[in-house]
Amino acid sequence: MTLKKSDIIKPEGKLGIVIPGLGAVSTTFIAGVLMIKKGMHKPIGSLTQMGKLRVGRGADAKDINIKDFVQLASIEDLEFGGWDLFEDNVYDSVKHAQVLSNDDIDPIKDELSKIKPWKAVFKKEYVKNLDGKWVKEAPTLWDLAQMVKEDILNFQKEKNLARTVMVWCGSTEIYQEMIPGVHDTLANFEKALKENNPNIAPSMIYCYAAMDLGIPYANGAPNLCNDIPAFWELAKKRQVPMCGKDFKTGQTFMKTLLAPGLKTRVLGMSGWYSTNILGNRDGEVLDDPDSFKSKEVSKLSVLEQILEPDVYPDLYRDFHHKVTINYYPPRGDNKEGWDNVDIFGWLGYPMQIKVNFLCRDSILAAPFVLDLALFLDLAKRAGLYGNQEWLSFYWKSPMHAPDEDPEHDLFIQMMRLKNTLRWLMDEPPVTHLGAETYN
Repeated sequence: MTLKKSDIIKPEGKLGIVIPGLGAVSTTFIAGVLMIKKGMHKPIGSLTQMGKLRVGRGADAKDINIKDFVQLASIEDLEFGGWDLFEDNVYDSVKHAQVLSNDDIDPIKDELSKIKPWKAVFKKEYVKNLDGKWVKEAPTLWDLAQMVKEDILNFQKEKNLARTVMVWCGSTEIYQEMIPGVHDTLANFEKALKENNPNIAPSMIYCYAAMDLGIPYANGAPNLCNDIPAFWELAKKRQVPMCGKDFKTGQTFMKTLLAPGLKTRVLGMSGWYSTNILGNRDGEVLDDPDSFKSKEVSKLSVLEQILEPDVYPDLYRDFHHKVTINYYPPRGDNKEGWDNVDIFGWLGYPMQIKVNFLCRDSILAAPFVLDLALFLDLAKRAGLYGNQEWLSFYWKSPMHAPDEDPEHDLFIQMMRLKNTLRWLMDEPPVTHLGAETYN
């Protein structure tokens, strides 16, 4: 594909971000953007707002803010809408989540209170530990998809939007695998919608509605959702970008930091044990074994790809990887991840690494919602469509072509992201060769 920066449509007008799931992550994101717009806080953790990249060589090399290097939508032009199982407006929801302090959210109470959720698409068999109270009802799943489209179109008209992006921030659904005859082609998927096929999850209905309208889609949970041939086909048909799966925020973030370091130092590893305690709605949902399996598969996929046991059998053959998540209500959104890593070095002598990450789940995830919305909007304006592998930096389980392996190494992911931005702006890639720096 050939592309020149002059081909990229400018980000004029307002950008709407529509979010299935107005819970802790999304309300922390919305409230955060409103506070940043008022100058109350800085957008820490957001690559689009605070990240830099290098352009030029030798004496001409310089570091440029990413938001000044590529034409991204301004946070001043963002509008927010979304769906939820509960009727609470965003102010009530952010209060209930107990992530942000009253001192922070009270100055933006009026703005938050005006954002009220649309009725959600909900099937209890996909999120067994929640009960939907504010949900859509329709004869078929096809009708539900049309209702989601109607919500989006009404929002676009009400807010006079130029463009829209959808970011899934809803709960983790039960584990699914692709089913031929349902998920394999767009025609089969649309037929299954009309026939109320039970293998279509709510997240798929949102994704279909968005992408069929030409709206980019990001999947912030480990749900199968858009990682099916039918939606790859839809993305190509509608020329719309998409990406996923599962925000890489806490414990898996630590793994993608540490595992590349062990491999780089050719230190061996015999096992990695991980456990979590979490008390928010996400923890409650993951207390169901079927939802936990979706998360477990996402979390377990990381180390195998980074360490490459087949390439380094003396170092990583048959290493044991264990992940557990425990619902512990007193902890709320303040997730705690414990890791024990059994490694070995020179002459096979054993050592250990202990990690105790006391993180704030929604504080880590909120800037991801912002970055993904802005980068997907950029991709759409640049004419990119299909899976955006250059955004794998944000995902626990990056979507990838069937004949390729996903990239999990955080540092390779970042190099790929920044070099894609350079490519979009007709700048040469940076490979960190000495000659590249000095000549």
